[in-house]
Amino acid sequence: MTQLQTLQDVTRVAHELRLSGQAFINGRFTPARSGKTLTTQHPATGEAIVDIAACDASDVDAAVSAARAAFDGGSWSKWAPGERKAVLLKLAALMEQELESLAVLESLDSGKPFGECLAVDVPETVHVLKWHAEAIDKLYDHTAPTGNALALVVREPIGVVGCVLPWNFPLLMLAWKIGPALAAGCSVVVKPAEQTSLTALRVAELAFEAGVPAGVLNIVTGTGKEVGEPIGLHPDIDMVSFTGSTATGRRFLRYAADSNLKKVVLECGGKNPALVFNDAEDLAAVAGHVLNGAFWNMGENCSATSRLLVQEEVKEALLAEMAKQIGDWTMGNPLDPRNRLGTMVSAEHFNKVSGYLDTARQEGLRVLHGGNTEQGAYVQPTVIDGVTPESALFREEIFGPVLCVTTFKTEAQAIALANDTPYGLAASVYTSKLNRAIRVSRAIRAGTVTVNCFGEGDATTPFGGYKQSGFGGRDKSVFALDQYTELKTIWIDVTDESA
Repeated sequence: MTQLQTLQDVTRVAHELRLSGQAFINGRFTPARSGKTLTTQHPATGEAIVDIAACDASDVDAAVSAARAAFDGGSWSKWAPGERKAVLLKLAALMEQELESLAVLESLDSGKPFGECLAVDVPETVHVLKWHAEAIDKLYDHTAPTGNALALVVREPIGVVGCVLPWNFPLLMLAWKIGPALAAGCSVVVKPAEQTSLTALRVAELAFEAGVPAGVLNIVTGTGKEVGEPIGLHPDIDMVSFTGSTATGRRFLRYAADSNLKKVVLECGGKNPALVFNDAEDLAAVAGHVLNGAFWNMGENCSATSRLLVQEEVKEALLAEMAKQIGDWTMGNPLDPRNRLGTMVSAEHFNKVSGYLDTARQEGLRVLHGGNTEQGAYVQPTVIDGVTPESALFREEIFGPVLCVTTFKTEAQAIALANDTPYGLAASVYTSKLNRAIRVSRAIRAGTVTVNCFGEGDATTPFGGYKQSGFGGRDKSVFALDQYTELKTIWIDVTDESA
C-alpha cells in the first residue's frame, strides 16, 4: 500500500526528487552539444521543473554512433537470451523499488493524476518490461519442410532502433517500445516528447545500473524538428517506432523514403466509438465503462471512447445513468491522490481542446455536462448531445475529456457510423446478444474491439490500428517482436553426394 496518502505527502516527495534534464548517451548524462536547454513545466501551475537538454542532429549522431558501436560489437545484441532476460528483470525490480517516486515524477511532468500513475502507469510499465524479459528465451526459430535440404528460418535483431514517444503515457509507451526492442537484442535511441522527458531519463539511468551496456539505451531530448526529424532521416537507424499524431506519422514515412528506406511502425490517432444497443444489460455498468473510456487520462488517449453511438430506445436511460456517475470524476491538482482528472499537458493543448467546446456552442449542440474550462489548463469532463456525422466533434480527434453522443436506429446504421472515420484504432460494443457482439465486432474496422467493457487488452494482446490509425506493425504481445527483428533463411544442402 502506498505511503503517499495526501497532497502534502506527494508534494513533499516531488520536492525531494533528484532530477536530471541532460540527455543520456553512451551510458552517461550529457548536455546538448549546443549547450541549449528547454524548460519543462508542471502543467497545473506553469512552474518550471527543470531545464532539459535541447538536443539537435549532432546529439542524435552521437547517440546513433554509440548505439551502432554497441550493436556491432555484440554488446547486448550477441548476449545469450537468458543474459538479456536477467538484466531486464533487474531493471523491472529497480523500478518497483521506485514505484512511488516514478509516479510522482510522471504526474509532475505530464499533469496526469498521481493516483492513476501509481495504480496503472508505473505498475503496468514494470509488467510490460517483465513480460518481454520473460519472452526472450521462450521464442523459437523454425525449420521449413523441404526435400534434400535443411531450411532454417531464424530471427535476428534489426539493429539500431529509433523510438519516438508521445506525451500522454510517457512511461508506458517507453516500455511498449524498449521492452520488445531490447528483448530482441537491438540498440535503441529514444526521443521522448519534449513536454514529458523526465521519467524516460530516469529509466535509462536505472537500466544502466541494472546492467544494460553503454550505448544500448540512449535518450535524446528535444523537439520534433531538432531531434525527431534527424532520427527519421538518419542513414544508420534501421527502424523507427513512432506513437503520436497521424500528421507526424506521415512525416516518418517520408523520412524513410528520403533516407535509407528504414522500416517504420506507426501508432497514430483514433476517433473511437462505443456502440450501445437496446439489448445491453445493466446500463449502470455500461455508463461506467463509457465514462471511463471517455475521461480516463483526461481523454488524452488515442483509444479514448470519444463517440457514444447509442440506440434511440435506450439513449435517455443511459444518459441518466451517466449523469449519476459523472460526479465521481473529480478534477483538480494532479498531485492530489483524491483526484481522477488532472490538467491538459500544456497550454497549447488546452487551447486546442477548449476550441472544440467553442465549436459545440457555435453549432448549437446540447451540452449535458461540463463544457467549461478552469484556470490552470483544466477542462471539465464534458458530454455533448446531438452530434451529427458532419460535425468536427464527430470527425476530428479531440484528445481531451469530451464525449460526443450520436443516436442510431439499426445495427447496420451503427456499424456505418462507427466506420465513418479515417481512423480505426479501437471500439467498444455493448449488447447482451452473443451473435450481435461477434457480428458487429467483426464488421468494425479497428485494431481492438472490446465487448461490454472498455480497454486495450493486456501485455499479451497486440495493439495498433487500421486505416490512418496505424502502419507497419503492432505494439505489445509477441507480435511486437516482429518489427524489431529480421527473418533470415539459412538453406543447407544435405544431399548425399555419394548416392
